[in-house]
Amino acid sequence: MIRVVLADDQALVRAGFRVLLETEDGFEVCGEAADGAQALALAREHRPDVVVMDIRMPGVDGLTATREITGDPDLAEVKVLVLTTFDVDEYVFQALRSGASGFLLKDTDPVELLRALRVVAAGEALLAPTVTRRLISEFVGRPENRRIDAGAVRQITEREREVLALVAGGLSNDEIAAQLVISTATARTHVSRIMTKLGARDRAQLVVLAYESGLVTPRGSR
Repeated sequence: MIRVVLADDQALVRAGFRVLLETEDGFEVCGEAADGAQALALAREHRPDVVVMDIRMPGVDGLTATREITGDPDLAEVKVLVLTTFDVDEYVFQALRSGASGFLLKDTDPVELLRALRVVAAGEALLAPTVTRRLISEFVGRPENRRIDAGAVRQITEREREVLALVAGGLSNDEIAAQLVISTATARTHVSRIMTKLGARDRAQLVVLAYESGLVTPRGSR
């Protein structure tokens, strides 16, 4: 059973998500929040598997709440799945840097939302490649975002660069293995080593660090 907290300031949005989840086997909605403060309180009270987090909410916004949740050692098992629209891209990028496990657009099909919740609850990152590339190309090039130690970057091997580029493209370990004609176990080992070298806490942060470090560049970027 995947336990979910829904955080959105629009009651209609929360109601729609609740109906969707409660009619699907394997999901339980254990709370609803209209702002970030409520989302944080519910996360601490119920320890859900996933918090579906809107960003623009009154009072404490979703970005702040995401940082609080992902920064609390007692909530280490709680994943955050951010909901957004294209006009809040910068906030989504910051949310990923803060530890959110992924993001979805608000007009996502119901089937995709259910799949996303399962992926995130299982400990994987959910990164829509097309949206990720737009985020990265617009915001990673800013000088203030270059925070990666040069020594750590030099430790990355050529094979690891290949793997990292595929991770940044949104590929799973199975897909990386097929692309590079290696075993899934080997792909998983490469990803784990890269995460250790760059100090990434999870796959979502690894994608952000990949672009911030310059190890991966967006297609079509200048």
